[in-house]
Amino acid sequence: MALQLGDTVPNFTQQSSEGEINFYDWAGDSWVVFFSHPADYTPVCTTELGEVAKLKPEFEKRNVKVIALSVDDTESHKGWINDINETQNTTVNYPIIADADKSVSNLYGMIHPNANEKVTVRTVFVIDPQKKLRLTITYPPSTGRNFEEILRVIDSLQLTDNYGVATPVNWKDGDDVVVVPSIPTEEAKQRFPKGITEVKPYLRLTPQPNK
Repeated sequence: MALQLGDTVPNFTQQSSEGEINFYDWAGDSWVVFFSHPADYTPVCTTELGEVAKLKPEFEKRNVKVIALSVDDTESHKGWINDINETQNTTVNYPIIADADKSVSNLYGMIHPNANEKVTVRTVFVIDPQKKLRLTITYPPSTGRNFEEILRVIDSLQLTDNYGVATPVNWKDGDDVVVVPSIPTEEAKQRFPKGITEVKPYLRLTPQPNK
């Protein structure tokens, strides 16, 4: 059964480019971006791993740890990391899990039985500090992932976890947000003193409350 949003993600212990990792222990009280790859020395994934290394300070600002997975062994990972560092002008600064036996890929439902068993392993999981799955996106092998979008979703999740709001289409940090329908308008006016714009009774906007 594939993992569904809201599920508690399973723990695992597996070798990585930075030694053995127990996932729960490694994650601690952080959010996690866990993203998978079909194999080492793949061109699109090479660019992605380099971009995540460059964006690591942005993830850290949000209390997010990043970890990758590829279905090759640690020796292969080491050689690939050298290539990533060279070609992407960065330093890979997070672990890459070695999943040669596909145990973690199968545990997390990354391999799709109706497609090629390797090239479909290109999923992003966003996991919160309670180890709950909050987002999954699975990409085709020909399309590089957009990690700015992953950061945007994390901003939204962290905001909406702490305030009675949701984020509208194309929202980015600093934009107006939507008051959730469960809060009556009069209560919303008290909770959001920056003001409420009532477009429709069910569509009410307010400035981002933590800005």
